[in-house]
Amino acid sequence: MGIVLKQSLSNTMVTYLGFAIGAVNTLFLYTNFMQPEHYGLVQLILSVSGVLMPILAFGVPNSLVKFYSSFNTEKEQDQFLGMMLFLPLLFIVPIGVISFFANEAIGKLLSNENPVVRDYVWQIFLIGISMAYFEVFYAWARIRMKSIFGNFMKEIFCRIGQSLLLVLLWLQVLDVPQFINALVGFYILRVAIMKLYAYRLRFPKLTAVLPSNWREILQYSALIILGGSTAIVLMEVDKVMLNNYLPIENVAFYAVAGFMATVIAVPSRAMHQITYPMTAEYINANDMKSLGGLYRKSSLTLFIVSSLLLILILLNLQDLYKLLPSDYSEGYIIVFWIGLVKVYDSLLGNNNSILFNSKYYTSVLFFGVLLAILAIGFNLWLIPKFGLQGAAIASFSAFFIYNSLKLYYVKTKFGLQPFTKETLKVLLLVLGLALVFSAIPFSFHPILNIGVKSILISVVYLLILYKFRISEDIHAVLHRYLGRK
Repeated sequence: MGIVLKQSLSNTMVTYLGFAIGAVNTLFLYTNFMQPEHYGLVQLILSVSGVLMPILAFGVPNSLVKFYSSFNTEKEQDQFLGMMLFLPLLFIVPIGVISFFANEAIGKLLSNENPVVRDYVWQIFLIGISMAYFEVFYAWARIRMKSIFGNFMKEIFCRIGQSLLLVLLWLQVLDVPQFINALVGFYILRVAIMKLYAYRLRFPKLTAVLPSNWREILQYSALIILGGSTAIVLMEVDKVMLNNYLPIENVAFYAVAGFMATVIAVPSRAMHQITYPMTAEYINANDMKSLGGLYRKSSLTLFIVSSLLLILILLNLQDLYKLLPSDYSEGYIIVFWIGLVKVYDSLLGNNNSILFNSKYYTSVLFFGVLLAILAIGFNLWLIPKFGLQGAAIASFSAFFIYNSLKLYYVKTKFGLQPFTKETLKVLLLVLGLALVFSAIPFSFHPILNIGVKSILISVVYLLILYKFRISEDIHAVLHRYLGRK
């Protein structure tokens, strides 16, 4: 896993830098420089755009990674890349026409509970297009095993843009509508830069000839829209549905709590940038031994890191909420449930990559549709009863069923499962540390409490991992710094 570990570590550092900037934005700048109802509006616009993104991308990012390595000649690759460039337009153009003529109806649908949303239909559409084509060009770079710059643009660029815009809002240089329009501009600029980078790696030679297997590619892309993209959509749909039941400031409260839990997914997102194309290569070469090794190693590594992050967040949560405005301080249960979703996602390793790149990819359609039905049903049931906490429980319930089905399916079809005896060791270690440190009182300033507690937990956790060699990959990384056997 040399190339995996190297690029994963680089991507992890970039992604954590992005999340650090996002944390400043989410936990301090937005909460202090913008009213909750305006912050909720911004979050809703980005969430609806995120729901639109995989539909507008037409499954192209996944198709690029799955099929590129199967073409042996440069001519075939050029035919394939040209098709990938224009395929998203099959959805973007008709959706754009519908949005133009049905702008008022769409605005009314989105603003049933909160009328302020009505005026931002076009901003949602433009950000959705920008997100979609960004993912296309990012995948274009990833198939060349170049993921770090794209990860920088994905995780950092627009977050820095938001920081700058929030400062300008605080200085009263911008008002809220201008802030939102400028944010749209940052997303458009990001995709333009990513396009230039992707073309520098491999400039497309456009041709009117389609690849010989274009029907298979088209079918795969269409199924990925319905199935494989559902998980991405449903991480945003809870905020969209909250907008239909509660005042829009509740979207802001939920977003802050959800952001804290989302930090757990950073290592997984970083590692998948490189394990995804490697999984495609192993499957195309029918190398099941390497695929099984990658599955187990990615699962254990991600479980080790995500479990540590979960207990760090939960054990520091009370102190963290003391640093935020009081309106935002009711999200402990939200963080807990969404955090468990992220840990379970990590525990599956490269499970998604195996499904997306195998001949069984049509199963993703079934699982995705089932997840959509479950999530929407749970949200419709639980949000009216329990409000914000209901949305979090709905997300956990839907994703628990979804991930369990995927785990069972890969085991049935490939004879592969990601768990080893080391997985159980990590679970026991995490539970033990959580029990011990939850019983130790820390009575300093909240910032000092967070720092001291985090350092102590991390040091104990890593030393035990190193001492007992629970993970060879983690041990190798730690050995570089500890310098002893």
